[in-house]
Amino acid sequence: MLDPARRAEAAELLRAAQRDRAPVDPLATIWPEIDATDAYEIQLLNIRERVRNENVTVHGHKVGLSSTVMQQMMGVDEPDYGHLLSDMVLTEGTPVDLGRYCQPRIEVEIGYVLGRSLPGEGCTTADVLAATEYVVPSIELIDSRIKDWKIGIADTIADNASSAGVLLGAARVRPADLDPADVAAVLYRGDEEIARGNTSAVLGDPTEAVAWLARKVASYGVRLEAGHVVLPGSCTRAVDVRPGDEFRAEFAGLGPVSIAFLRAERPPGVHSTGHRRAGNRIRH
Repeated sequence: MLDPARRAEAAELLRAAQRDRAPVDPLATIWPEIDATDAYEIQLLNIRERVRNENVTVHGHKVGLSSTVMQQMMGVDEPDYGHLLSDMVLTEGTPVDLGRYCQPRIEVEIGYVLGRSLPGEGCTTADVLAATEYVVPSIELIDSRIKDWKIGIADTIADNASSAGVLLGAARVRPADLDPADVAAVLYRGDEEIARGNTSAVLGDPTEAVAWLARKVASYGVRLEAGHVVLPGSCTRAVDVRPGDEFRAEFAGLGPVSIAFLRAERPPGVHSTGHRRAGNRIRH
């Protein structure tokens, strides 16, 4: 494990990588002794720093590594998680500026909008469904502040589970009117189909991923709160994005969600209007 000074150094390294859009070497090459506990503490250091100094709030959480294949690749036996902050919220119809990111990709998943807070320890899928106000179509924008996406488990956890943005579609469907465990999804770039999948790829049932998350964050004194958006994990492969790309994801029984990217990247320091603020204050 790392001592507090090295955790703080790692957190600053990732902050600088994001600020300067300059990915860094994998953390394990710098600190071979780093483990998952270190990585979550590094993530929390940066979340607290941003909430304290950048006028952002916690909008929700995301689950990563929610498929067996990805867990096997990372050599772990459970998912990981990250925070969704208010300045990560993207607006459908407003093109996204790729100049804000290092090496972005998109993933297709449903989202859970909580109508009331979830219990922590002992949270079940029944608790999640009872607390979920709506299920929504969503696209997650992921990014890595680690060079060339050469990430190990400590890298992705410390780097806020590679979080970068979340865009929700217009549809709002109550869980009673949809089986979240069996929603087919197809992703198009322009008119070309490029990926398809089913929500059953997420731990067999994405609702279980949300319940796992509620239990996991409880160990850090955190609850998933009313109003939060929870992304349980992608049901398709991640797709690299390029300037000018336009994507549309179609969810059976739920509807579409679209995201587009500006044809040219803005230079550093130029404001992008693709984000808005929303969410609840962090309670760490």
